Amino acid sequence: QVQLVESGGGLVQPGGSLRLSCAASGFTFSIYTMDWHRQAPGKQRELVAGITSGGTTNYADSVKGRFTISRDNAKSSVYLQMNSLKPEDTAVYYCKRRGYSSWGQGTQVTVSS
Repeated sequence: QVQLVESGGGLVQPGGSLRLSCAASGFTFSIYTMDWHRQAPGKQRELVAGITSGGTTNYADSVKGRFTISRDNAKSSVYLQMNSLKPEDTAVYYCKRRGYSSWGQGTQVTVSS
């Protein structure tokens, strides 16, 4: 049974940082591309960043230079380091195995003064 458990969200002031974690289980983590998505209130879910099994990364234009995705295959985990946070980054953040429909419960990130 596939499980994705996100953590690390919270309330942070503009300009601050957060590191999100996603612990995966139920599949061979190391061979899959993993993505972080987010969904803000009243908006569609959007792709934020992805990382292939080989470590190649891609980012949405809105987060380039501020967010960094990484993975630890030994821990079956993917991370999202978020710096220089802006109010428009406020959303529920989800990790996902690319090409599959299973979602975790997400973790709330709120950027506000």
